[in-house]
Amino acid sequence: MENMKRTANCGDLRKKDAGKIVILNGWVHRKRNHGGIFFINLRDRYGITQITVDTEANASLGEICNELRNEYCIAAEGKVNLRPEDMINSSMDTGEIEVIASKILILNKSDVLPFQIDEESKANEDLRLKYRYLDLRSAAMQNRIALRSKTAFAVRQWMTANGFYEIETPTFIKSTPEGARDYLVPSRLYPGKFYALPQSPQLYKQILMVSGFDKYFQIARCYRDEDSRGDRQPEFTQIDIEMSFVGRDDVLDMTEGMMRHVFKQVLNISLPEKFRRLTWEEAMENYGSDKPDLRFGMELCSFEQYAKDSGFQAFKDAIAQGGTVKVLVVKGKAETPAKLPADYSRKQIEELEAHAKIYKAKGMAWMKVAKDCALEGGASKFFTDNAAAITGGLGAKEGDLILMVADADRKIVNTSLGAVRSKLGRDLGLYDPDKFEFVWIVDFPMFEYNEDEKKWEAAHHLFTWPQEKYHETMESDPGSVKGDLYDLVLNGYELASGSIRIHDPVMQKRVFKIAGIDPAQAEKKFGFLTEAFKYGAPPHGGIAPGLDRLVMIMAGVTSLKDVIAFPKNSFAISPMDDCPSEVDQKQLDELGIKIIKENK
Repeated sequence: MENMKRTANCGDLRKKDAGKIVILNGWVHRKRNHGGIFFINLRDRYGITQITVDTEANASLGEICNELRNEYCIAAEGKVNLRPEDMINSSMDTGEIEVIASKILILNKSDVLPFQIDEESKANEDLRLKYRYLDLRSAAMQNRIALRSKTAFAVRQWMTANGFYEIETPTFIKSTPEGARDYLVPSRLYPGKFYALPQSPQLYKQILMVSGFDKYFQIARCYRDEDSRGDRQPEFTQIDIEMSFVGRDDVLDMTEGMMRHVFKQVLNISLPEKFRRLTWEEAMENYGSDKPDLRFGMELCSFEQYAKDSGFQAFKDAIAQGGTVKVLVVKGKAETPAKLPADYSRKQIEELEAHAKIYKAKGMAWMKVAKDCALEGGASKFFTDNAAAITGGLGAKEGDLILMVADADRKIVNTSLGAVRSKLGRDLGLYDPDKFEFVWIVDFPMFEYNEDEKKWEAAHHLFTWPQEKYHETMESDPGSVKGDLYDLVLNGYELASGSIRIHDPVMQKRVFKIAGIDPAQAEKKFGFLTEAFKYGAPPHGGIAPGLDRLVMIMAGVTSLKDVIAFPKNSFAISPMDDCPSEVDQKQLDELGIKIIKENK
């Protein structure tokens, strides 16, 4: 191999290199035999170069070419030659040239492949994960992992240039309640005691602020023992950030600056100087979600004023019980006599209703706007007398479809119609997939009531600073308290969550008390943090954008698995190495652990 080390990679060579003698190393991507002339597409992470072998000129190479199969790892030496004008491949970066081989060495053979390695693998997910090392050879996965690397570098570049220190926090920490189950690590030296893997570096980054480091960041590995889904994994990575002596606007401005830098450096996209902001109430009332996709409109509209005067008793009952009625106007989707393919059929409307019911809606009424603003079909009989006012008030035109949900619980109305809006956005292609629409969601409720346990809980986490105007009424009216919380949403995904933190030990105790954590429990769980607050803790705040999710959106895919080198599947299993796995009894004995298997 010593004299067959590559002198160029498979994406390097261009027209200017004609006449050079080069050595390439890589994998056989494709092989074609055209009557004694072999064309071999040789691939590495940089690209693909065509190797041409004329067996009449070099018979010994013909024997090697006959042996070659896809994914054989080889070295090839030869002369860079210009392709004839009519044979230039404009779809390849190296398409103007070929390498006329004088020598080929098989570095390693490959078994028959479980699936073909193409630009984008078409194999099922579990097969891709079982042979992840093959899946990662595909151009799509190579590009996504490269995108991730460039994004992480751009983050470090911007943070360091703006005075942030990158500081690592522990991977083995004390188990504290943070909203999800901890992954626990048993201690051999201290039987019966456990470390926890961090759900986030939250407490440590706050302690770093107490320590005077002022600006901290870390590309941090985090772990949560919860069910997987497309945009969630048991182990994930976040861009963890904390700053001292700041308010909300300082953190938001800093994050916008970082995102502008990342998108410009990685995708050459210029983001706006300021991102849009919505309060939590505005987001829920207008879009039915605290992570709305603003690449398209279709806002939720109030229908109460029309429902009150109608004969639709279910709507009137919902309003009488303190609830509401809201509608979505779906442009141009009402079924007409012409039966246009673009129209929504009754079956499709029923599918939308079934989707709304997933979010606890009892049903979804509908009607269509016909000629001269008349209302037809569905629930229209209750509103025919007021059709002109309704269509005018909603801005509905002929051919539009009106979808309606009513409930005594306002939250159910908003979330169910919001889910229908999101589905329509996807199904109807209402947004530009290449567009990136950021929005800040601010002024979140600080506490939420747990009906099952009959107590108040922190809506996000226990260390959020309550907005000043609620300090006097926190205990008497927890439900009205807004925290200094903020989420960054991108294209319908929660990209980052953060807050201004509590730095006053007295305020921290008040929040613990409202959340039902008694002083002894608080001391046991968080004593090291509240103790630190006694020694001149500065006002501080931070945020933590998800790196996996950011790269996923930038790459235009919908699963985190497509931007993580070695992810877990939907059952939190790695098919490649069969993780999690059983361990030797000796290891269990050393840890003092006994496995009790349930009878099924």
